[in-house]
Amino acid sequence: VKEAGRDFTYFIVVLVGIGVTGGLFYVIFKELFSSSSPSKIYGDALKKCRSHPEIIGVFGESIKGYGETTRRGRRQLVSHIEYIKDGLKHMRLKFYIEGSETGKRGTAHVEVKENPETGRFEVRYIFVDVDTYPRRTIVIEDNR
Repeated sequence: VKEAGRDFTYFIVVLVGIGVTGGLFYVIFKELFSSSSPSKIYGDALKKCRSHPEIIGVFGESIKGYGETTRRGRRQLVSHIEYIKDGLKHMRLKFYIEGSETGKRGTAHVEVKENPETGRFEVRYIFVDVDTYPRRTIVIEDNR
């Protein structure tokens, strides 16, 4: 009986470990691979910025994107807000871009809207404010 109790305790510990590991994998998968995660939307928007000829003309060939700077100096946090309008989910993101042109920086603004048929987010607009002189706004996509 003593040995069976110990085996049962180990079995419960292993089951809890498997449950916690499965939960972590689910959260990581949802954040990195879901079409509705801010990271995925940021990556898609940055790809569009890197391939847009007017953006390349202003910022140069090699374009980097980054988020808000944390206290430790890391720039990984992409600012985003989620809201519901007319019964559909919307999300707005803001991130920063720099190019190979010296001193050229910009702020990219993205808004996506949930498609009711597919449940996926679709881009409403992407525009980039050039933060250095001469200031201007470059519209990449405008599907309002």
